[in-house]
Amino acid sequence: MIKKSGSRGQVWVETVTYTLIALVLIGLVLSFTKPKIEELQDKTLIEQSIQVLKELDVAIKESAEGVVGNKRKIEALLKKGTLKIDSENDTLVFNLKSRYEYSEANQEYNEGALIIYTEELGKYFPTNITLNYSGTYDIIYNGGENSKVLSNSPTPYSIFVSNKGGSPTQMNFQIS
Repeated sequence: MIKKSGSRGQVWVETVTYTLIALVLIGLVLSFTKPKIEELQDKTLIEQSIQVLKELDVAIKESAEGVVGNKRKIEALLKKGTLKIDSENDTLVFNLKSRYEYSEANQEYNEGALIIYTEELGKYFPTNITLNYSGTYDIIYNGGENSKVLSNSPTPYSIFVSNKGGSPTQMNFQIS
């Protein structure tokens, strides 16, 4: 039996061509699905952060209703974004640069005690979620008018909220 010398080369050319076509198709699918997956992940992170802020709000109110020295502990896992304890403005602010538009861009949205503000910045939507205690409680960090920014971490933060008394009631935050 006589084999043609070009047939073996043709098989390799076809194999390489089909492999390249498959890789291009995989690349196209990933270019469409990856942004959607990231968007859904950001949506989940925003919802989890809202839940953490609601838990902090409950802990602050429960601690304030009790006697001086009353203390509460909250576990907060920040996978993305930052949480700022702003003593100067008596606020807690969560910031996240997201691919998901949680609320209408450039409009404040209230969800209970939370003030949610989403900006539009190209394909990203920086989202700020604020708990404002100005006039209600005096938010302090480590016993003073200090601010603290908690950034993303693989392990949860232990946030302690304690009632220090006073008028308005001082709510002291400590992190461990």
